[in-house]
Order: sequence, then structure tokens, then C-alpha cells
Amino acid sequence: MAKSTMTYWNPLLPENDHEWSDIEGMEGLAEEITLAMDPDSGDYTRLTRFKPGCDTVEFGPKSHSYPEEILVLQGRLYDAAFDRWLEVGDYASRPAGEVHGPFRSDDGCVVLEMSYPGKSVGLTKSH
Repeated sequence: MAKSTMTYWNPLLPENDHEWSDIEGMEGLAEEITLAMDPDSGDYTRLTRFKPGCDTVEFGPKSHSYPEEILVLQGRLYDAAFDRWLEVGDYASRPAGEVHGPFRSDDGCVVLEMSYPGKSVGLTKSH
């Protein structure tokens, strides 16, 4: 089955704030909105919105058993694993198992994520 589809809309507009949900365990730090999902493979496209002052150091770095791609759409985000500030337009294609984070954002940040759990490689990493 293919990813779900949706007619044009803008999840970044203030009138769509009610569509965002707190990320479980990160309430007050980050929110997400799933834009498309393939129920068979688990592959998904979502936005993650890091709130101003967000710092995920208490959660440590993370990795996944599947590849993912990210693109910074708004703000900037510090990735401690790479000792780098990601700015608007920065893109990464992460292979399965690549360590990233923890993250912090001084003024907030929105990141587009395209994740491919259907292409897991059997690593025993957190996600």
C-alpha cells in the first residue's frame, strides 16, 4: 500500500496548530504532525516542531534501525552528535544506525522528516 494522501493544506499556519500533538515523553519540548503514513511498511512523513528553548539532552542521542531524511524548514537546531547547528535548508539522509542528537533549539525549529521503517536492517537501536 502507498502512503496516505491529502489535498493541499499548510500545517505551518497558526489556524492549524490544533493538528499538532505533543511527542510522548517530550511534552512542552516538541510536537509532531504526521503528514503521510504507509500502514503496511510503517514509512511516514512528518513535521517535528521543537519549541523555543527545547533541549533534549536528558534523552541522550538516538538512532533508528531504518533510514530517514530530514530537512530544516524553519529556525535552527543544534545536533550534539555532529557538533553542528542545522539551519533552514540543511538536509541530511541518515543511514540506518546513524547516531544523532541530542538536540536543542534557542528560538524553535520545524523539521520535515521522511522515515522508512519498512527498510529496517535489524539493528537493535532506539527510535
